[in-house]
Amino acid sequence: MSGHNQFALLRQRRFLPFFVVQALGAFNDNVYRQAIISMLLFMAVPEEELGLYATLAPAIFILPYFLFSALAGQIADKLEKSRLIVITTTMEIVIMSLAATGFLTQSLPVLLVALFCTGMQSTLFGPVKYSVLPSVLRPEELTGGNGLVEMGTSMSILSGMIVGGLVFTVAGSHGTVVAACAIIALAICGNIAARLIPKVDAGDPNLKINWNPLPESLAVLRMARQQKAVRNSILGVSWFWFVGTVLTSQLPAYAVTNLGGEPTLYIFALALFSVGTGVGSLLCEKLSARTVEIGLVPLGAFGMTAFLLDLYFARSGEATVHGLTIGPFLQQPGSIRIVIDLIGIGLFTGIFVVPLFALIQSRTPKAQMSRVFAALNIQNSGFIVAAALLSLAAHKLLHWTIPQQFLALAIANALVAIYIFTIVPEFLMRFLSWLMVRTLYRLRPHGIEANVPDEGAALLVCNHVSYMDALILSATIPRPVRFVMYYKIFNIPVMRWIFRTAKAIPIAGAREDPALMQRAFDEIDAALAEGELVCIFPEGALTRDGQMAPFKSGVEKILERRPVPVVPVVPMALRGMWSSMWSRRDSRLGRMRVPRRFRATVEVVAAPAVDGHTTSAPVLEAQVRALRGDHA
Repeated sequence: MSGHNQFALLRQRRFLPFFVVQALGAFNDNVYRQAIISMLLFMAVPEEELGLYATLAPAIFILPYFLFSALAGQIADKLEKSRLIVITTTMEIVIMSLAATGFLTQSLPVLLVALFCTGMQSTLFGPVKYSVLPSVLRPEELTGGNGLVEMGTSMSILSGMIVGGLVFTVAGSHGTVVAACAIIALAICGNIAARLIPKVDAGDPNLKINWNPLPESLAVLRMARQQKAVRNSILGVSWFWFVGTVLTSQLPAYAVTNLGGEPTLYIFALALFSVGTGVGSLLCEKLSARTVEIGLVPLGAFGMTAFLLDLYFARSGEATVHGLTIGPFLQQPGSIRIVIDLIGIGLFTGIFVVPLFALIQSRTPKAQMSRVFAALNIQNSGFIVAAALLSLAAHKLLHWTIPQQFLALAIANALVAIYIFTIVPEFLMRFLSWLMVRTLYRLRPHGIEANVPDEGAALLVCNHVSYMDALILSATIPRPVRFVMYYKIFNIPVMRWIFRTAKAIPIAGAREDPALMQRAFDEIDAALAEGELVCIFPEGALTRDGQMAPFKSGVEKILERRPVPVVPVVPMALRGMWSSMWSRRDSRLGRMRVPRRFRATVEVVAAPAVDGHTTSAPVLEAQVRALRGDHA
């Protein structure tokens, strides 16, 4: 698994055409919107007309998200997805043709009508954009795929704003023709790429569409709240848009007033944030080891707060020198610190949001996926509007400076993060387990992607070497796993909170606590019936000498209770754990010191699944022994 990376997806038809379509769409939207501003400036329109556009344009673009998101989600669940993407990109050609007419006639009303239509087309494309990924990517590819999409979107927005802003500067009086041709050509290119996307089945082809937007909007919002982790992941994504809106809306004035730059310095500041976001998005796959690792979300939140705070302290007052271009700005005292802060905010923003998208996709039923993302778009729109209004109120009513708004944003970000992690402890639990595993070990997975099923129930059986085994396995398996563990290990202080939050199943021997053992078997059976992954350690206890003990018959009892459908059993083995931290090779006192093999290399190996009806404890034991070999 370590030999793979997300960039390999860019060479595959199942991903590349879709990536190109969404990147071109974001690029074209921003070329168009920025070209309107560039045209108005070139025409030297009165300041009040320019102000009217600046006020109306964001509201016109975002209004369709409130009006049509619920309808868009239903359509995206009902229709075959590649066909819908072709439809939306065809709509883009028609809309950009109308926009081109607006440029050629220099008609602001026509351009605003086209802008509303662009928002409507984006509303229709939004739910299908993210619901496609879990249909074409395997679980271990979700984080990397989302990272690429976020990186592509971030870079497309930035480059689109730059290109749109330069159209009339470069083309002069021919700018209207250049802008008109450019947006139509980009729309056509997007449509061509959309026709190369392979077929993606509809999530719910029998869905009956409710055309009334208000009750359906409430219905999709309720649907998105059914799972606590999904609900709060959606809250986290919406908060990402809130932070991004506040930050990017203040950057133009911040670049002039507080950085002392010319208006073009704003693009440089935006570029720093956008590049940071792109890099952070791409880093998620490496940091997560190709799993849906929501433990990165607290890391992203803490990093965002830290760099926002430092941005305030780096330049809390107005600049003493003005009219700076990029070069002279970088030579000013403290400028490098500001550059690092802007990149850092973007980087940790990417680390924050990508795992949230991946979690929503991995935990939402495919039949509801598009409607859940429609609910996300509705909530995002509300947060964007709230961010704009609160930022305006802070400036006009409270008379806060821009750095003071950044300080307030840092504090609010910390409070929101604490709130989310308090009501959904799984985020903080995964962060702690991620931190422990990545600090203490170097993991080398083999055969996980090929042999652990992407969906449906399966029973994982593994040798038991250390107190960290469950955390090691969960860090290498893309899907959530229910671990069955000896109750005394389950009750270890600190670890107990992690295991309980991860929904581990404590078990005891028949002589120790027959009631607990029966409850454990009932929970295992229920988890398998729900299509979950369950992992057991059939030796029943940690090895005391590094050698495997015989497998007990509990695995056979589990399989006997699940005669239909057949539960596949995946043999797995841990290699290299015996001489690492937290095995019984050391005494209890020895386990408290820094181990002799700090950052030990640990291998996790999985073999092809076997039929749960025909296997037995001795057969599974032999397979796990063969997988482990001499690597205790």
